[in-house]
Formats: sequence, C-alpha cells, structure tokens
Amino acid sequence: MDSLRSLKTLLEVLPPRLGALPQDAVEAKLPDSWSAKQELGHLLDSAANNHQRIVRAQLEDNPAMPGYDGPVWVSLHGYQRRDWHELIGTWQALNRQLLAAAEAVPEGAWARTCTIGGSAPLTLQFVFEDYIHHMREHLEHMKIAVDDLE
Repeated sequence: MDSLRSLKTLLEVLPPRLGALPQDAVEAKLPDSWSAKQELGHLLDSAANNHQRIVRAQLEDNPAMPGYDGPVWVSLHGYQRRDWHELIGTWQALNRQLLAAAEAVPEGAWARTCTIGGSAPLTLQFVFEDYIHHMREHLEHMKIAVDDLE
C-alpha cells in the first residue's frame, strides 16, 4: 500500500529535516497559530490516537472510538516547553509503533470499519491514509519539505 511506503519514507527522511530547524524557528508562534513544537506535538497526539484506531479496528468489529480535542491535548502536554529533539525522537518512536500495527493488517482487513467521535463508519484504509494526509499537511504548514517524498 502506498501509505505504508509513505510512512516508512517519512520515518527515514523527516527526523534530520526537523532536527535542522533552528531553535527560534521551532518556538516562533504567529497569532492564532501553533509553533512548530506545538504542531509536532499535535502529530504525536495524532499518532497515539491513530495507533489505537489501527489496532482496535483489527481486533474488534466496528469499534466506536472517541475523537479528541487537538488544541486541548497540545496545551495539556506543554509541547511549547519541551525539548525539540526529544519531540522528534518521540514522533519517530510513536510512528514506528503505528507502522508495526499497520504492517500487521492482513490485506482483506483494510476494509474493516470503525467509527470515530460518532462519525459514519470509516474503513481502516481510510483512517490510515487520512492519518498520513493529515501529517503531511501539518509538515507542510511547518515549512518542512515533503513534496519530494512521493
């Protein structure tokens, strides 16, 4: 599946790109916007939530899973005060765990469904592909080059 390859590529290429950002750039916040630290933190929360979705959709029939309030989670975790390189390492570790769960999905199981926060049924494939798309959008917003990673 293309999304599995995409995540593998991101795991290889992204940490050095993130690590090369200067400290002032990762901490800078625009009005009504997250800093790069907070945005990467949001991606940590997204990885944790989507890992649960991938695992549970493989083990349960149409599990109903909660959504989450991204800004509240970012605030709760205090990402702005955290070490940038620690956040990068955590991003990498969480996504390796998520990748392991995704690689365990049998081919036919990508059609299994779940609901998230009262949504209509969503296929596991949609959930995983949407996770990758969501991550790429945030990385682009953080000015991290991802267009060359197709």
